[in-house]
Amino acid sequence: MHERIDARNCRRRGSSSAHGRTGPWSRLDVEGKVGLVGEAFQQVSDSMGELVGSFYPAAVYGNTTVGLTVYVCWFSLAMLIMVAILLAYKRNIEGRLVPHGTVANAVDYGMEFIANDICKGVLGDTWKEHFPFLATIFFVVLFGNYIGMLPTWKAGTGSTGITGAIALASFVYFIYVGMKKKGVIGYIKSLAPAGVMKPIAVLVWFIELFSTFLRLITLAVRLFCNMFAGHVVMGVFALMISIFVTPALQAFTISNMMTGAMSILWLVLLLIIYAVELLVCFIQAYVFTLLSAVYVQLAESEGH
Repeated sequence: MHERIDARNCRRRGSSSAHGRTGPWSRLDVEGKVGLVGEAFQQVSDSMGELVGSFYPAAVYGNTTVGLTVYVCWFSLAMLIMVAILLAYKRNIEGRLVPHGTVANAVDYGMEFIANDICKGVLGDTWKEHFPFLATIFFVVLFGNYIGMLPTWKAGTGSTGITGAIALASFVYFIYVGMKKKGVIGYIKSLAPAGVMKPIAVLVWFIELFSTFLRLITLAVRLFCNMFAGHVVMGVFALMISIFVTPALQAFTISNMMTGAMSILWLVLLLIIYAVELLVCFIQAYVFTLLSAVYVQLAESEGH
C-alpha cells in the first residue's frame, strides 16, 4: 500500500517537475520570437535615415547647385521616351481616321481627355489656342511621374528643381496670356478689382500679386511632395520585406520562419501602395494641368 502511494507521489512530482521545465522554456521561445521581430523593426528604424537620404538629389556631374543630378537624368530619359512615343503616334495617325495599336490608342485617349475634360471645360472658346501647351504639360508630368514606377528607377518629378521648372513654365505661360490679352499695364491693373475704394484696391492688389506668385510655389511643391512621399512609403515596405525575410534565408529555424512570414504582409501592403501610386501618378498630372488651365482662364477673364 505504501509502495503504491510513494509511486503515485513520485509520478506527480515528476509530472510537476516536467511541467516546470517546459513552462520556462516555452516562455523563452516566445520571448525569442518577439525579440527577433523587435530587432527587425529596430533595423527598419535604423535604416530609415539611409532610405530617405537615397531619395535626395545626388550629383552625377558637377554638384547639386550647378550640375547634372540623378533626377535630371531620369527626367531626361522620361522626355526621350515621351518624344519617341509621340513621334510614333504622329506617324501612326498620318493618313488614318482612327489610330491603330495599343500605344497609339492610349495616346489618342489622352489627347481627347485633355481636350474635352480640361481645355473645353475650363477655357471654353479659346481652348484650341492653349491645347498644345496644356497637352505638353500633361504628358511631361505624366511621363516624369511614371518613369519612377519601374523598380530601382526614380521619378523625374521627385525633385523640387524639376517640378519648379515645370511650374515656372506654367507660370510664365499664364502671365504671358494675361499680358497678351490685356497689355502689360492692363494685366497689372487687373489684379485689383474695379469699382472699389483706392485704399482697399491697393490692399487687394498686393494680396493678388502675392497669390499669383504663390501659384508657382504650390504647383511645384504639391507635385514634388506627392511623388516624393509615395516613393518613400514604398521604399519603407520594400526595406521591411528585405529585413524580415533575411533571417529565414540565413538559417532555417521556426523562429526565423515565423519572422520571415511577416514579410508576406509587407509584400501585400507594398503591392496595394504600388497600385495606388500608379493612380496617383495620373491624378497628379491631371491636377497640375487642370490648375494650369484655371490660371490661364483667370488671366484671360475680363473680371480678373
